[in-house]
Amino acid sequence: MTTYPHNTPPEAVPRGTEGSWAGPGPALGAARAVLAAVFGDYRGPVALQLPDGEIVRGLRPAPCTVKFRRLYPLRELVLHQDLVRLGEACLAGDIEIHGDIERLFDLVDYLDGRALSWPRRLSLLGNALRLPKGSTEAARDLRAGAGAHRNSRRSIAHHYDVSNDFYRLWLDPEMVYSCAYFRDPAQPLAEAQRDKLDYLCRKLRLAPGQRLLDIGCGWGGLVSWAARHYGVEAHGITLSTQQYEYARERIRREGLDDGRVRVELRDYRDLPFTARYDRIVSVGMFEHIGVANYPAYFGTVRRALRPGGLFLNHGITSDSGRQSGPTGRFIENYVFPDGELATISDVCRAMERAGFELIDSEGLRPHYALTLRRWVAALESRREEAVALVGEPTYRLWRLYMAGSAHYFEQGDLGVYQVLAGIARQPLATPLRRNDLYVNSFATSRDP
Repeated sequence: MTTYPHNTPPEAVPRGTEGSWAGPGPALGAARAVLAAVFGDYRGPVALQLPDGEIVRGLRPAPCTVKFRRLYPLRELVLHQDLVRLGEACLAGDIEIHGDIERLFDLVDYLDGRALSWPRRLSLLGNALRLPKGSTEAARDLRAGAGAHRNSRRSIAHHYDVSNDFYRLWLDPEMVYSCAYFRDPAQPLAEAQRDKLDYLCRKLRLAPGQRLLDIGCGWGGLVSWAARHYGVEAHGITLSTQQYEYARERIRREGLDDGRVRVELRDYRDLPFTARYDRIVSVGMFEHIGVANYPAYFGTVRRALRPGGLFLNHGITSDSGRQSGPTGRFIENYVFPDGELATISDVCRAMERAGFELIDSEGLRPHYALTLRRWVAALESRREEAVALVGEPTYRLWRLYMAGSAHYFEQGDLGVYQVLAGIARQPLATPLRRNDLYVNSFATSRDP
């Protein structure tokens, strides 16, 4: 590793290199003082390391180490007390995360709950001003464009049109970008994702000849599975151009372009008024809707669902309001420019107001934590390929985002629910018991 001399200014050290800027002695002393004041009573699993390699807080060895390659993030922490700026420094490579990145969020929670009083910040001001200035403008190039509207192609493209090849590195062969359905923690991700696809089909009680609409169909995994294994006529819609192109090629490759599966680049709000379906499903798209748009979304689904039909909505929820804190602001700026979460009770209430009768609601929170950990491990194992495809900052962003999501699903701040519903005051297309959901429940036995 290259270590730059004390008299080397930080701007002279190339970003993205393995070098470190040790900084002058007074700056390192000021950094130690800031770390001691801010993290004085931290006893968690994360170690804090200065550019010269000195561990100043945390376990030795630690499962996760935060290395400050540059010292300006500590200056920012005192002057602005904004965790989003620390996240931006991670994207810029000025803070490196080594080891188990999910453990990092123990430290994030600590900082989020430890606001420095003004007297304390004033006492640290002299040390903060001794630290070098810096900028995270390189990271901010990843921000979503201003003016994106909810569910617009622009906002969807920011997240989903990164690169099909990038997603292929760490998703399962079916390209399912939502939580898997595990029979046990050791089950391979590919099997658990096939199980999830099959479980959705069984919950919807799919049968040959039915028309299925998948709102936000992604790369076409569910519509293809439903047509192959359940004989339905499947229609998928998406706002992602790259997903659309991949899904069309997939349908052709699998021989499903004979009328069994059709995918369109279409907004759900632009569905023909006369379109009718026996079954409607949405998996992992609901987070983009926006709470204010729930009436329009559920109203559109209600209109398109035939009498006696079934609708399954699979989406992430939050009971803690975390999306309004620094983690939420970071995700809004860099990951989901239109993401908004609600409680499961608010989701169910909106469905009932739109004219649905709720049949079943199932929480899958532990499954999403397991899924995200598999994704992070797969991404880290193919780091060089990922960086070659999308660049170092985007690799860091997805690693940070998915690890943080795993942490908050594990903690219970985030949840994910599958809600099955029918049209209110109409006969329901479900049996009296759920026994049928657990017969031949493992999709591996259904594979051709």
